[in-house]
Amino acid sequence: MAFADLQDDMDNAEAYVKSVVGAALAECPDELEFFAKFYDKTLLEKLQARAIRNAQFAAQFAAQISDGPSRFCRQGVVDQPFARVRYAEAVTMLQAEIAKDPSKWEFPDVSFGTDLSTEHERWLSETAFGRATFVYDYPKSIKAFYMRDNDDGTTVAAMDLLVPGVGELIGGSQREERLDMLKTKMAAAGLSEADYWWYLDLRRYGTVPHAGYGLGFERLVCYVTGVPNIREASAFPRFPGSCEF
Repeated sequence: MAFADLQDDMDNAEAYVKSVVGAALAECPDELEFFAKFYDKTLLEKLQARAIRNAQFAAQFAAQISDGPSRFCRQGVVDQPFARVRYAEAVTMLQAEIAKDPSKWEFPDVSFGTDLSTEHERWLSETAFGRATFVYDYPKSIKAFYMRDNDDGTTVAAMDLLVPGVGELIGGSQREERLDMLKTKMAAAGLSEADYWWYLDLRRYGTVPHAGYGLGFERLVCYVTGVPNIREASAFPRFPGSCEF
């Protein structure tokens, strides 16, 4: 996204996920009833708290409620902001929780610079905040060279969106648009400018602040439907014995 910083990136990602949940509630009631019956009996209540309140979906829900509400829209659409926490603060929270009983954790060693595992991500979104949570401003040492340095010199403008039941759903960052900084970071990473001439030219001949993110589609399907295993949300899952060769 052109002319976007990390905050814009998170705002856009939050709006996107909420709009998908809202569309599923409004357009696929029978399918969601099915998933609630066979996978997660609390699915519909959870989706209420994930949906976005906007004119289109609010009107659809209002019409359904006036006609006799189905149980998944009986209270309309709830607009709950996603939580946002800096990586350093998230690590401090994890350290305090793990210290209570390290034996409960598969990966109890957490410090600044640790690449958070799924159990850490799910604790943050499910227990610490109880909702979808952005973790942002990651250490530059564990992120790619093209992510924009923050002013503190130790972190970059990167974020992950963690959601209950899944863990990481979205990963994104603000890109480094400053040519001199990009060259410095490439040199520090041992990357050859000759190999990345095409990438440097994107900055050399003019650019603007920009950001973006990637989303795991199957993970989004799991989040919306309550399906617990990502292989069941994949059109072509891979598992032992699934191929003849």
